[in-house]
Amino acid sequence: MIDIKFLRENPDAVKENIRKKFQDEKLPLVDEVIALDAQVRKAQQEADDIRASRNKISKEIGALMAQGRKEEAEAKKAEVAANAARLAELEEQENVLREKIKKDMMTIPNIIDPSVPIGKDDSENVEITRYGEPVVPDFEVPYHTEIMERFHGIDLDAAGRVAGNGFYYLMGDIARLHSAVIAYARDFMINRGFTYCVPPFMIRSSVVDGVMSFAEMDAMMYKIEGEDLYLIGTSEHSMIGKFIDTIIPEEELPKTLTSYSPCFRKEKGAHGIEERGVYRIHQFEKQEMIVVCRPEDSPIWFDKLWQNTVDLFRSMDIPVRTIECCSGDLADLKVKSYDVEAWSPRQQKYFEVGSCSNLGDAQARRLRIRVNGKDGKYFAHTLNNTVVAPPRMLIAFLENNLQADGSVRIPEVLQPYMGGMTQLR
Repeated sequence: MIDIKFLRENPDAVKENIRKKFQDEKLPLVDEVIALDAQVRKAQQEADDIRASRNKISKEIGALMAQGRKEEAEAKKAEVAANAARLAELEEQENVLREKIKKDMMTIPNIIDPSVPIGKDDSENVEITRYGEPVVPDFEVPYHTEIMERFHGIDLDAAGRVAGNGFYYLMGDIARLHSAVIAYARDFMINRGFTYCVPPFMIRSSVVDGVMSFAEMDAMMYKIEGEDLYLIGTSEHSMIGKFIDTIIPEEELPKTLTSYSPCFRKEKGAHGIEERGVYRIHQFEKQEMIVVCRPEDSPIWFDKLWQNTVDLFRSMDIPVRTIECCSGDLADLKVKSYDVEAWSPRQQKYFEVGSCSNLGDAQARRLRIRVNGKDGKYFAHTLNNTVVAPPRMLIAFLENNLQADGSVRIPEVLQPYMGGMTQLR
């Protein structure tokens, strides 16, 4: 959510930003907000005048009563009563108008960074850098669920009977590998100075509204029936929500947290054949990282965050690349975003395994996360990034470490988390 003062003073810039995101249907919202804002300020001014007048008249009533001029005092009391009715009317009008403004402002996209490439959708995203040499082995690499089944490591049929499509049982060494990756990612981030946290796995609607757009919420979130609670789609939401309605002393910044959680997503719509198995599912586990910092520091932290993911994957000998999301592929709250993609030897192409985002002060403005600085209070900047999400990471891991004899090599960094095992056979 952008600053309404900025919108009021720079409507053309806000409209141009909407055009860059190819959301022309939202252009009328800018003029609507300006008109509603003018009505609010007019009602507020009249209400302030009435309050000032009420205070003045109250003093006059007291003076008239002291002088025994009861008739005149009663007339003044009637005036106060009339003013009270009008004041209540204006306050109600203000509330209605402000609610309309809030709804519009939460729909207008955030101002994107000038460095973001302009494009309509993810087909126009831009490759930034590749890390590691993609390898295509001279033997056939099976689909990831086939590799898992060779180790008796997955049961999709039983999961389908228990919970339906989009769920799985991981078993044996594959389940152990899953947990090993999470544990390694946790320690990796702790060693980089992040504070480890296990957050709530449900959040209230006030937090949901603060961390994501309406479209994202509808596509992702599961609501708990009869309660003001949602299952988290990513622990980033719960972690940023930790700071709702807080004023953080500037000297305590940055706040750098890494969190473990299960994640729950609707994953609406049909997906391609490459999204079978555990590629796109309703429940998975993830290690996440978030930063709350000063506005001037957020570009630096953005680069640190995506580099953490690259370094983690490279430490396990998995080739990756970074992709910058173009304007049309950015969610409405995001200022700038990189995807980290891992190499798939089977598909002979890269696929997304993480996403790093700078949201500017959009989430902080919605959640009222302020910083107490030497020159006064201001809204913090928030950033988030996937450390690792094992279902997709397992796909990359198994394909890149599969050997010709069907065994899977375990990189040195993971061996302590696998009881010293050097391979799966």
